[in-house]
Amino acid sequence: MIQITPHIRIFQHIEPIDFRNGIDGIASLCRSRLKQDPMNGALFIFINRKRTAFKLLIYDSQGFWLCQKRFSQGKIKFWPKTGEALTAPQLQVLLYNGNPLNSRIPPPWKQIST
Repeated sequence: MIQITPHIRIFQHIEPIDFRNGIDGIASLCRSRLKQDPMNGALFIFINRKRTAFKLLIYDSQGFWLCQKRFSQGKIKFWPKTGEALTAPQLQVLLYNGNPLNSRIPPPWKQIST
């Protein structure tokens, strides 16, 4: 089971990819285009050309997980245009076909007054 926690780093590939790629092809994209090691525990998210599906790649120290979510109706409404990293709550909003930039997500850490 994959846990998406606040400390996990999430990288998205801005351009759509060929979804015929498997783990090795997508891991190669992580290295060549995102300049990230796919075995560092970060989560990588990709979109297909038709904007109907996501693919997630993550390494859990024993092997890779490759997950795909395809929407049964409609297309993905929002996809980031810049390569800035997403937070865990933003990823969850994105996976539910929402816009994480317009959602009101509280900060992950709250200052406790002493």
